[in-house]
Amino acid sequence: TTMAVLKKVGTVVLGVAILIGAIGKFQPHLFMNLPFPLSIILWVTSGGSMPPYFTQDAWAEDEIDTWTKDGDVVVATGAKSGTTFMLYCTHQIRTKGTDTNDELFPDVSISTPWPDLIHSRGGTWAEQKDRYNTTVLADGRKMKDLWDNPAYPFRIFKSHFAPPELPVRKTDGKKIKYIAMARNGLDFASSMTTFYSSHSEKFRQLWGGFPPDVSEVVAEGENHPVMNDILPTGPLAEFYWGYIQKWWKYKDDPNVLLLHYADVRKDLKGNVAKVAEFVGVELNEEELDVVTERCGIDHMKRVNRFNYLMPLNKDTGRWDAKHDFILKDGKLIQTGQVGKGASAFTEEAVAKWKKAEEEQFGYDPAMLKWAREGGAFP
Repeated sequence: TTMAVLKKVGTVVLGVAILIGAIGKFQPHLFMNLPFPLSIILWVTSGGSMPPYFTQDAWAEDEIDTWTKDGDVVVATGAKSGTTFMLYCTHQIRTKGTDTNDELFPDVSISTPWPDLIHSRGGTWAEQKDRYNTTVLADGRKMKDLWDNPAYPFRIFKSHFAPPELPVRKTDGKKIKYIAMARNGLDFASSMTTFYSSHSEKFRQLWGGFPPDVSEVVAEGENHPVMNDILPTGPLAEFYWGYIQKWWKYKDDPNVLLLHYADVRKDLKGNVAKVAEFVGVELNEEELDVVTERCGIDHMKRVNRFNYLMPLNKDTGRWDAKHDFILKDGKLIQTGQVGKGASAFTEEAVAKWKKAEEEQFGYDPAMLKWAREGGAFP
């Protein structure tokens, strides 16, 4: 009878719901075996953070002192706001440009580790933490010798988080410096669109098809799928709107250097000098010229050490920790243009973004102006 069929259907639906709930509670990484977007929908509805390979655990106040040292520098720049550039440039500053052949920089994730990143499905900061010290690279060198080299005046770590997730005002424990950097919103949105499609297929398969390849959509001029992810109501909104709102409150803290990508691009040499002063490295004029040249986009494109290995990965059969990269070869370093992002979107999308800026930043006109174009703080 109809009632009997409905009862059976209801039983099946209830069973599936219970199964999904159990997976979400105990082994949510299993959702990554499903096709996109179902994988991410179930991940998020089960309480998973976005993106699924990020964690804040390393930065907890009761954890950060277990692995940091006095003088460590955290390059906590906004997503798609010059992060890899700043990591490499800060490395050039600490070596005063003397690592001519980049022997100490085989890959950005080796020499400037990223504690936010979970390297394996089902992994955690706690289970991968020790492998930063024990992992041996493909060339036989210990990873630790490249990020924790005793010759360095300071170590460099990457993050995309902001305070209070980063304990910037922690009064006890290790003394850490933070370099933050934001970017014009439409430039950020345009760069994110390209970035989605720059990930390797193996990385996508590891994380449930995220981020999706939107190259065909972009080719048709429809950038909205990515913009919808990063607008204030999107799952990745925190990495732009929240990032700026949070760091703005800390811009005058003595252990914080808040930069705007547009200012750095306009005056690279001046900002290299500013960063060097902030991290306590004295560069003479010749050294400053060398470091500035090596921090330039032309040099970084030639170097091409920015595809991001995941050397701590334990997903044997799915990922080769010594040779597989997060990004397609050479796709990360683009043109670094300033003020061109609006041209990648329709007039409707640009208007939607500018309205969001007014709503999110308009309560502080100085912050709104700075977020859009940079310049001196009020």
